[in-house]
Amino acid sequence: MKNAERIDIGHCRIFRDGVFEFADVRLLGGQAEIKDVISGEVFSDTETERYLFPGFTDVHVHLREPGFSYKETVKSGTYAAASAGYTSLCSMPNLSPAPDCAENLSRQTEIIDRDAYIKVFPYGTITEERKGKQLSRMEEIADKVIAFTDDGSGVADEELMEAAMKKAAKLGKIIAAHAEDLTLIEKGGCIHAGEYAAKHGFPGISSESEWKQVERDLKLVAKTGCKYHVCHVSTAETVSLIRQAKAAGLDVTCETAPHYLILSDKDLKDDGRFKMNPPLRSERDRQALLEGLSDGIVDMIATDHAPHSAEEKSKGLLKSAMGITGIETAFPLLYTELVRKKVITLEKLITLMSVAPAQRFGIKTGIDSGDFCLYDLSREYEIVPEKLFSMGKSTPFAGRKVFGKCLMTVCNHKTVYELSE
Repeated sequence: MKNAERIDIGHCRIFRDGVFEFADVRLLGGQAEIKDVISGEVFSDTETERYLFPGFTDVHVHLREPGFSYKETVKSGTYAAASAGYTSLCSMPNLSPAPDCAENLSRQTEIIDRDAYIKVFPYGTITEERKGKQLSRMEEIADKVIAFTDDGSGVADEELMEAAMKKAAKLGKIIAAHAEDLTLIEKGGCIHAGEYAAKHGFPGISSESEWKQVERDLKLVAKTGCKYHVCHVSTAETVSLIRQAKAAGLDVTCETAPHYLILSDKDLKDDGRFKMNPPLRSERDRQALLEGLSDGIVDMIATDHAPHSAEEKSKGLLKSAMGITGIETAFPLLYTELVRKKVITLEKLITLMSVAPAQRFGIKTGIDSGDFCLYDLSREYEIVPEKLFSMGKSTPFAGRKVFGKCLMTVCNHKTVYELSE
């Protein structure tokens, strides 16, 4: 990282306060100096495809350290994120040791303090070792974590989840739930229990395994007053439940991921690149998620960036590890597939990837805070896994043509990434 010296960016469109302005921009010591601002329709015909966005915030990322550095490291993962315009990440607790107490959490934060290119906010676990048996030392780590989650595992015990919510409410923290009831999943379930699974003989993962636990949790939220966030929403029924909860005034938000918005189980191939948890669902589910984006029920887009080794992802749908790499491809995919095809506006996409997640999780970011990225939206290129900075190369979008290349990322007034080509 280096202090951003005087760099003339020139004319670009700047996203501030929910709208775009046209201006001349230069960097001076990492501070964006914005001049000659033109607002409204006056600049609409001005030719430029360079955009200055507030840094993206991803509230669902697996950085794999400590414990699994052969999959990803804090250094490689945060640099990959910086190369895509992210300035803030919330890192999941699927680690060894799991961050369930101050001592274990410190193992993670020491690595973050030493190696991270951008801001990283760790989650604490809901239960000890994420085993769902007894609560973690939530009070001990509350002021050091962004929220609590057992991501990768649903909390099956209803009484334990209620106790966790009561404690989180007292501590003023969010419970971010991985909603999954294993009793509703076929043994060895590897993909959505839909047409592809039935046709090809794969054990399925039912939609009910997600939405039933969300339904249970929402009743507990009403009872405890807990701040609740649903991770990686993938089903139409979950979207409907969250819509009802918001209408009832519950403090509930949710995220989905790019692959659930762009792909469905009709796109599946017997390849580990297409295996993740939750799985790619039906076209009906995908359309419900898109509707949820448009009407504000789905609050934000996170990547669930979950890198694995090449060997772990080489065993087909049945035996490959769950999870794909996603942080470097998220914005260009969503811009290409949703904005350019007029499913949502660019303003909406930036809100979903930057403004809304930062606000919900209390993260300070934005152009005025020295957290921003510069994109050239005219740049078209092919997603080539071997060119990704992440150690995880497994993506269902390999070979896809996309628009939108990050030219520069500034975090905490320091340049953390510049495109070299």
